[in-house]
Amino acid sequence: MTMIFWISFGLLFYVYIGFAGLAIIVGGILNRRVDKKYITPKMTLIIAAYNEESSIADRLENALELDYPKDALEIIVASDGSSDNTDRIVTDYADRGVKLVKLPRRGKIHALTDAVLHATGEVLVFSDANSFYERMALRELIANFADPEVGGVCGNTIYSREEHSDSCSQGETLYWEYDKWLKQVESATGSIISADGTIYAVRRELYRPGNDFAVTDDFAISTGVIEQGFRLVFEQEARAYEYAVPVAKREFSRKVRIMTRGLRGVISRKNLFNPFRYGFYSIILFTHKVLRRLVFIMLITLCVSNLFLLSSSTFFVSFAMLQLIFYILAGVGYLLHSRDLGKSRILYIPFFYCMANLAALIAVKNVLQGQKIEQWEPQRHNS
Repeated sequence: MTMIFWISFGLLFYVYIGFAGLAIIVGGILNRRVDKKYITPKMTLIIAAYNEESSIADRLENALELDYPKDALEIIVASDGSSDNTDRIVTDYADRGVKLVKLPRRGKIHALTDAVLHATGEVLVFSDANSFYERMALRELIANFADPEVGGVCGNTIYSREEHSDSCSQGETLYWEYDKWLKQVESATGSIISADGTIYAVRRELYRPGNDFAVTDDFAISTGVIEQGFRLVFEQEARAYEYAVPVAKREFSRKVRIMTRGLRGVISRKNLFNPFRYGFYSIILFTHKVLRRLVFIMLITLCVSNLFLLSSSTFFVSFAMLQLIFYILAGVGYLLHSRDLGKSRILYIPFFYCMANLAALIAVKNVLQGQKIEQWEPQRHNS
């Protein structure tokens, strides 16, 4: 039991602290910079949409106002079987150059792949229908492609919170701040783990979503770039804005869906676990997408082994008390997540952490049972 306790503790320490320190050291040694230049190749901005009537007009207005040569920017909306007024609204922008690719309901990656067949740009930029880009976002994104080693670029998504959102959105925002910091560190090692679907771009000739369509599109498309021997980097200055999911129940469902699809995506890219071919990226992938998704096992074994060791020393008694306090705070955070008191950091961090790991447990179960989730239901706020 002592060995189980320390192995569990050591793995948790590595996932949250040790890996970051290792990435900083490797990044400092390799120092893989990007040779950026402001270029303007022909690009296609592909916006995936499913029943986005409340936000699609604003999204298109934002896209049309971006600072990029009009003759070098193509805008395509891939409508995945929308049953509301999304398609009609998009057709109103046809005279301003916006193309509608109207598709049957099959899933997001299917929609994106069909849209790529209609694209003429050298670079493909992918966006959600309820996100908004800063005016210079495309120029900042594209500048990285001046470096021939770069095959994909992930932009900087900034999450906002609705006025009446519960504490879950605060946990989500905090998580993404940590994730973006890690992306900056990982870029210096060569490549980041994967892109964020709000704003990312790949060279057209490198578009390889894979054969499994029950996966997260941004992971499948962006890691395909790495599998082909190119870099996937993070561009902090290419900013996009989106609302965090305002309700915990919706965020939990979204996490289960994304993690289930994400784990299937990892399996489909198993070649990337070869460190002799992909170097430090294999360690990044294993840590992020395997160990981090299995943290719930480490937490359970840590707790159970700690209980068996209570009589061994006061250290194990104290550690058990700390665990108990943490989970009590998580429970209180859950009970108060929709109230102002629940938005204090001491409550929403334990609550969000436990919620995320419970979602990971369900996602692992789904994958082991062979469950596929090909359909997508946008959960974020519609502006």
